[in-house]
Amino acid sequence: QVQLVESGGGLVQAGGSLRLSCAASGSFFSVENMGWYRQAPGKQRDLVARIISGGATNYADSVKGRFTISRDNAKNTVYLQMNSLKPEDTAVYVCNAEVRFRDLISTFRYWGQGTQVTVSS
Repeated sequence: QVQLVESGGGLVQAGGSLRLSCAASGSFFSVENMGWYRQAPGKQRDLVARIISGGATNYADSVKGRFTISRDNAKNTVYLQMNSLKPEDTAVYVCNAEVRFRDLISTFRYWGQGTQVTVSS
């Protein structure tokens, strides 16, 4: 069983910062790609940022220059540093991780439970 545990959400004023964390635990060989998605009420879930095992990253255009994704492979943890937050960043942020199992062949993508980020104007 694999679990993703998120933390770091909350309420912040526009222009403020938050840092999200997501730690993967369980029985697997390695964590491959990791990312953050967000879903606002009545909207679809969209990719915010993604980081592959080698460290390459990509971001949604709406967060480029404001958000930074990083990872600690030793801790199987991904972070999302969010600066210059805007009210339109308000959403449930959900962690995603693709793990490789001990057979070194099988992979599966898991989702966290989500953490609320609310940015007030």
